[in-house]
Amino acid sequence: MSQFTVTGRFKNRDGFAEFETTIDAENENVAREHALSQLGSQHRLKRTEIDLEEVVEQ
Repeated sequence: MSQFTVTGRFKNRDGFAEFETTIDAENENVAREHALSQLGSQHRLKRTEIDLEEVVEQ
């Protein structure tokens, strides 16, 4: 498995908040899905409220 750094922003009550997270995944698409799932779960967000800007393999 590879490590991916996912950066982006999500909508919150004050506007937008930026984030950067590192995820272990098989490929870039799986890393995107895990990032959306984790942020949605932690911050009670829908996928449409999360904007993934970049996914980079480490």
